[in-house]
Amino acid sequence: MGNLPVSEWASRNASFGGPGTGNGPLSGPWYSTHKTQLLGVLLAAASNFLISVSLNIQKCSHLRLACQTELKPYYTSKLWWCGIALLGLGEIGNFTAYGFAPVALVAPLGCVSVIGNAFISVLFLKKAIRAADILGGTLTVTGTFLMVTFAPNVTQELTARQVENYLVSWPFLVYSILEIIIFCILLYFYKRKAVKHIVVLLMMVALLASLTVIAVKAVASMITLSAKGKMQLTYPVFYIMIVLMATSCAFQVKFLNQAMHLYEVTAVAPINFVFFTASAIISGVIFYQEFQSAALLSVFMFLFGCLLSFLGVFVIARNKKEEHLHIPFIDCGHIPGQKLTGKIQPDSHSSHYGTLNNEDDSVKSQS
Repeated sequence: MGNLPVSEWASRNASFGGPGTGNGPLSGPWYSTHKTQLLGVLLAAASNFLISVSLNIQKCSHLRLACQTELKPYYTSKLWWCGIALLGLGEIGNFTAYGFAPVALVAPLGCVSVIGNAFISVLFLKKAIRAADILGGTLTVTGTFLMVTFAPNVTQELTARQVENYLVSWPFLVYSILEIIIFCILLYFYKRKAVKHIVVLLMMVALLASLTVIAVKAVASMITLSAKGKMQLTYPVFYIMIVLMATSCAFQVKFLNQAMHLYEVTAVAPINFVFFTASAIISGVIFYQEFQSAALLSVFMFLFGCLLSFLGVFVIARNKKEEHLHIPFIDCGHIPGQKLTGKIQPDSHSSHYGTLNNEDDSVKSQS
């Protein structure tokens, strides 16, 4: 080994990112080709961590206001506004990350928010850490590492002309037609048949989210290029993508709120994460052709990392109890003569505390 030529030692050091090509281990060819992608990964991870902090701050402010004798609107709390500010910063960071890293890599990093929420709630909301949180966090971190390592390395500087070409490509046209058909079928069952199943609602959210991700990636890339001096904001496709982003995002929020209203957050969060991530990866593969030149082993390891992240999120959310504000009520159970059974709220302005109106008349009519 001591007799190897200097040029061969330099080439070996270069292949492993050694000191032969710069000032440190991160100066090798791998870092040179992935530094923009790593910036997007770090930005997305930090943004999702900020989002988890903001959600816990908002929850903490709601709990504090609920414990006060004089009820005040949540928007009067400075702590709540602090959480909103952090949420805005996190969303802006996520938006910017799409300009530096592939869609297939930025979207799954939403799992950082789930992990952060599980551990940050121990500090903000004084919750006890569970073994499931540790196991789920370990699985998710392992999956995230595999995704970052085996993610596709594609050019992230998308010009307006490239976006226009992608919009009229036949794979995207076929994908769009299939997506519209599936969305119309789900919308038919939602509107006409009144089917409000969680899978139906979150499938519609995921289909809309795939369009949102495509538009966000295009807008972020064109803004990034314009900031570097290559003006892209004069092309009509830029404003088309902004309209698509705003419209799909608005309807996405509508159906997601419907799911949050009908089902527990612990059920909505993991299913929505899986559906959203899967739709984002598929849209990135079809629209931006991110895995076109990837090796089969890299694709397999990337998908395996996604699977581990999905499993980790489900483990964290599994059997997690929801916190509800304690509102006093009287549960009367089954009341003779009444068709409905429910919780009767006490009326402090009436002498009949916790009773039904015209109770005597109903009893007389029954007898």
